[in-house]
Amino acid sequence: MPQEADPVRLDTAPAEPAVRGDAVASPDVAVRADGVASPDARAGSPSGRGVPAAGPPLLGSRLAPPPPPGPTVLRPRLLDRLERGTAGPVTLLLAPAGWGKTTLLSGWARSERTGPTPVWVTVADGDTTGRLWAYLAAALRTAVAGDPDEGPPPPMPDGPPRPEQLEALAAALGARERPVLLVLDDLHRVTDPAALAGLEFLLRHGDGRLRLVAGARREPPLALHRWRLAGELTVLGPDELAFTADEVADLLVAHGVPVPAEAVPRLVERTGGWPAGLRFAALTLAAGTDPARAVHQISGDQPDVAAYLRDEVLAPLDPAARDVLSRSAVAVAVGADLAAALTGRADAGHLLAEAAREGGFVQQDGGSPPWYRPHPLLADLLRAELGRLPAEELRELHRRAAAWFAGHDRPAEALRHALTAGEWADAAELLVTRWPELAPDEPAPAAAPAPPEPPAEEVLRHPELALAAAAERAYAGDPAAADGQLRRASAADLPAPRRARFRRLATAVELSLARLTGNHEEVRRAADRLLAEVTGGDSDDVRAVAGAAHGLVALAEGELTVAGGRFATALGAARRAGRARTELLCASRSAVLEAARGALTAAEEHAREALAMPPCRGWSSRLDCGYAYLALALAHWQRDRPAEAAAHLALAGPAGAEPGGAALVALCRAGLLADGGDPAAALRTLAAARAAAPGPELGAWLTAAEAQLRADVGDPAGGRALLDAAGGAAPDPALAVASARLWLATGDAGAAERALPDWPGPDATRWPLPVRLGAGLLDAALAGAAGDGRRAGRLLEEVLALAEPEGCRRVFTRAEPGLRDLLATHLDSGTAYWATVDGLLRAVDASRAGGAPDAPARVLAEPLTERELTILRYLQSILSNVEIAAELSLSVNTVKTHVRNIYRKLDATRRREAVRRARELRLI
Repeated sequence: MPQEADPVRLDTAPAEPAVRGDAVASPDVAVRADGVASPDARAGSPSGRGVPAAGPPLLGSRLAPPPPPGPTVLRPRLLDRLERGTAGPVTLLLAPAGWGKTTLLSGWARSERTGPTPVWVTVADGDTTGRLWAYLAAALRTAVAGDPDEGPPPPMPDGPPRPEQLEALAAALGARERPVLLVLDDLHRVTDPAALAGLEFLLRHGDGRLRLVAGARREPPLALHRWRLAGELTVLGPDELAFTADEVADLLVAHGVPVPAEAVPRLVERTGGWPAGLRFAALTLAAGTDPARAVHQISGDQPDVAAYLRDEVLAPLDPAARDVLSRSAVAVAVGADLAAALTGRADAGHLLAEAAREGGFVQQDGGSPPWYRPHPLLADLLRAELGRLPAEELRELHRRAAAWFAGHDRPAEALRHALTAGEWADAAELLVTRWPELAPDEPAPAAAPAPPEPPAEEVLRHPELALAAAAERAYAGDPAAADGQLRRASAADLPAPRRARFRRLATAVELSLARLTGNHEEVRRAADRLLAEVTGGDSDDVRAVAGAAHGLVALAEGELTVAGGRFATALGAARRAGRARTELLCASRSAVLEAARGALTAAEEHAREALAMPPCRGWSSRLDCGYAYLALALAHWQRDRPAEAAAHLALAGPAGAEPGGAALVALCRAGLLADGGDPAAALRTLAAARAAAPGPELGAWLTAAEAQLRADVGDPAGGRALLDAAGGAAPDPALAVASARLWLATGDAGAAERALPDWPGPDATRWPLPVRLGAGLLDAALAGAAGDGRRAGRLLEEVLALAEPEGCRRVFTRAEPGLRDLLATHLDSGTAYWATVDGLLRAVDASRAGGAPDAPARVLAEPLTERELTILRYLQSILSNVEIAAELSLSVNTVKTHVRNIYRKLDATRRREAVRRARELRLI
């Protein structure tokens, strides 16, 4: 197997002496008892005390961490993970070539630490059991010799250890007070389990005094399941080792590459955070004259990157797995069935799963069944290799892909492959029969080569073909190419019935193009033209597509009521027409709008329906699914379940990229930040969102929330200034309620009463429910402050009647301080909502106490790791282990292992019990 070339090793360490078998050619490079190379410390010499009396000398370069390769980046988050991992017996860095395993291990081993200094062994190809143990003995001897307080060093085996030697060494290790940290780099080079049997014995029987930290490309032949089940195994894979955007920026600075901040996300996207790829990119950018422009030209078929990927990633693969990967690269992502159709291999799915198991270069989406896609740079290389296939063989691959996608409700992908294969009649037919599903509802999918332009003679024969090519380019996010193809389309010579159909299809493509370019007025005009083309046979299709387009524009402009009506109409039409993608779009947005207005039960129902739809699985429809998660986050937030809200909000990221979604994301995030004790961050979030808020309603909600929060942190004048600047002749109810609350907070009850809007009136039924509830509670508080307890009780009962069906609680738990006493009095005087009021009182008391009543301190006998805390937060959501794995880009087995560890550490046996226990401990 080729040697690994992690990014730290691009500048190689000094060359080692030539080797004859296991022997070093020159006896001048041997190892003293302390593990340092010395020309005098030959095996068996008096000066080499403690070194085995026989056998070849040892290389000092294999017993010390390699020096840094040049510009490096300090990565505290990973150093901290390693440090915490050494509290257990085994810590593994598992990733393919170039993921920075050696760099990280070397930096950690060389760093200043308060604990014992790690000892180092680099495993070499061809190490026999005896040769490996010669190095292990030298390393262990170094560790114990460097700690004289622990007494005389234990006996070390001269070669393959005998059972009695292992027992003596385990006993000696177990008697130590300080553990020995042993780093084994390139452990994947050990393929014989017998070579590590002795090491495993020491790990199991050394009373925890031997801690192994290893880097490998795949799981070593150790009984890892024992430590995994016991929660004593720490694993850092490609997901953890990948560079974050901040670390990429630091790396570019270290290389002296001036790249604009906005170019960094593009570099992260193209490299997937792969350390070696980033270092190649940094070297390329540093050598160029325009780094900002060169970022967009980074690809996997560049000579250096391609050579590395061929030698280190593809060459070690089984030929069958490489063939499946290569032929599957004709599609952006593949499932087992599609891979089998492309390759003719029934085991294609198994080979892909095996390739994905190592992570890094073949990614799995976590769906059921799973889909796979190569790393972006590897995809570039595989597609370049595909281009060298005979033309007819490549066309056949595209024909197979088109047929498979067309038969599995993926018309956009089918259209691209049909065009690429030159199947012009099939491409035109796809547009005619599947046009409602070709709208660009999501951001452009992962980059794929554009299909060739249909020949002019074929466009004359099939005029719809130009429309099909335009629709494909619009779906791919290429408006210029789409517009060019649209201009080629002409229906002049078509008979009347076909001409009418052509006009409708052309209008649908124009609508897609307008949506892609963000031209709201043109979207409205195109949608109206499409509605004017309604005929009996496709009326539901037309109403679904045009209604969804109108709804999206209204949502983007902050016209929430209009958007809700449009989406509701389009949702019904999409369901009647059987258009799942349009149904998902409308259901997810409807759920968000319902949650924002306080219809939490309907919002949750629509959101769960959306997440259960087939298009919401895998890498497709991330934006639509993001809106569904945002709806659940808003619902949990209003129900005063901050942990669940935060977990779902973390999954709603794509929705925050659009104006309407961004405002609602900010509103929920700011509320969670404020409730969690970080009002400064909440104010920053609200101010930024308010400045960009679309439409008056969303702006009013954000302004009201910011004004109230300013008053809560002791700046009522700032809050009043915000309200005065936003107010008008007829202020939004949310602003009016916020104004009344500020007046009451400053002691002016009369002004509060005058500012309070008419919440029981008929117009109030159209307000968002949280706003109406807030007004009612404020009215009750004013009555109580005036001494009218009877009226205060009546008003509270009315508010409870409104809140109970939807489960709204936050408006009570975060209301004025005097409300707690009103609720207690109301509970004593009798209420139809006794259980609800009792629960609210407990929640209010808990929030004021900073946690649950009588909650124990946040201490566990064995703390949860960072990854376990992350997964614990996801356990509060509705996501299955498979879905959690997909969101975190982990394997399902890894998630299951973390869940078992969480259960063990929290002394729980079920998911709900673990979540409850974690809340009691204030972990979430």
